[in-house]
Amino acid sequence: MESKALAELAAKACDDKRATDIILLDMKDVSLIADYFLICEGSNERQVQAIAEEIKHQAEANEVFVRRLEGYEQSRWILVDLGDVVCHVFHKEERAYYNLERLWGDAPIVEFTIDQEG
Repeated sequence: MESKALAELAAKACDDKRATDIILLDMKDVSLIADYFLICEGSNERQVQAIAEEIKHQAEANEVFVRRLEGYEQSRWILVDLGDVVCHVFHKEERAYYNLERLWGDAPIVEFTIDQEG
């Protein structure tokens, strides 16, 4: 699966669990870490876990190996490493504190649409 399609799949998984403020950063010219960073937030620890679980589930359903899942127990900032796409699922308070959008301000924001089924 191409990295942009994978990033959009992860964004849809976030939307399915009602994540808010979903942002996709194009990291290709900014960092060697990944092609895309997906950043979103949940309003409480349970929702943050549910979002991360849905990303993992959708990736595995599409035969994408989840390399790492960190921060699940505390559920304040869960990192889901899909290789070319790294997903940062934040609790709202942590997202404001770490402000990855500002830290990676040189990365362009990628516009994407989430197809609604039904």
